[in-house]
Amino acid sequence: MSRTALQAVAFDELSPAQLDAWHKLRAINPMLDSPYFHPGFAGAVHAAGNPVHVYVGTGPTGEVESLFPVHRDGGVLRPVGWPGADFQGPILAPGTAYPVGALLGGGVRALEFDHLLELAGDFQPWITGSRPSPYLDTTGGLDGYLSRASKSGKDNMGQARRRTAKAEREIGPVRFVADSLDEGDLAKVVELKRAQYAATGAKDYFAEPGRRQLLTDLLRTRGTEFAGILSTLYAGDTLLAAHFGIRSGGVLHWWFPVYDPAHAGLAPGWMLLRELTMAAPEMGFTRIDLGRGDDEYKRRAKTGETPVCQGMVTRSSARRALRAARESLVTAAKDSPLGPQLRRVVRKLRTIKR
Repeated sequence: MSRTALQAVAFDELSPAQLDAWHKLRAINPMLDSPYFHPGFAGAVHAAGNPVHVYVGTGPTGEVESLFPVHRDGGVLRPVGWPGADFQGPILAPGTAYPVGALLGGGVRALEFDHLLELAGDFQPWITGSRPSPYLDTTGGLDGYLSRASKSGKDNMGQARRRTAKAEREIGPVRFVADSLDEGDLAKVVELKRAQYAATGAKDYFAEPGRRQLLTDLLRTRGTEFAGILSTLYAGDTLLAAHFGIRSGGVLHWWFPVYDPAHAGLAPGWMLLRELTMAAPEMGFTRIDLGRGDDEYKRRAKTGETPVCQGMVTRSSARRALRAARESLVTAAKDSPLGPQLRRVVRKLRTIKR
């Protein structure tokens, strides 16, 4: 790959041969089975109004060796779907080197990443930290999961079963829809998520209308190769919990889970996760990726985890130092006994312009 040439191509200008290479490279690299690496995700983000450019790497004979979908913000590149992409990196064959430095130039001063898979060792010098991204192995459905889960995971799934029965007694018949097409329920997911952002002081991901449109477009995308998946859990007429994610093949990515705060005592999120785990064989899922995060339920539910990396590719030592300092401050704030009081500080640090 040392002689690989990179060319930035707008997503909607990729040739059929380049898209075909995308599918082929992804198919031979098991690390790229997340729906975030499917061209359908990049295409949906691009169509929703956030332009995507793909750095296409070609070898000496013109064969496509890599594709890296990104957004460009001034002189900074960020992986496709930023800031809502939980897995990032170039599309390339296993063990293939990547010409990271070739991304810089032509006005591009840096590539920033925060959920990079360890796909190519060439990124190692630019990594400032790594954090776990938990997942559930759902092979065999609930019974299979329970055979691999920690004691905490088993206990919480048992409690979810009992709370589901309680909800049915006290609220109304419990109804789970694994793959709903109800856009009204999708609107409720966005509404509840925005209320959660407001209550916690987090930046509102859906403040940009294009991101709401992205979810609608993904919901309308059907098929098992790539699709949006909306799952809902009702008790009577009450929406207890819902989740919107994306799937590709046997992988479901847990993206926007919500629950009704009025029924928080039932832990409806666990109820929903249990239902999805039970439905996994019928839906064709063998893994639910929960995404990077410090949520206690992720720690309890996981059967394994995938490391994702944070860092910045840049020739500017000052820019790298600022990024490293920012990550150190965020980590220190999160690890401090005063963590709850420092959450707003952490969120402000994450929004500092790099």
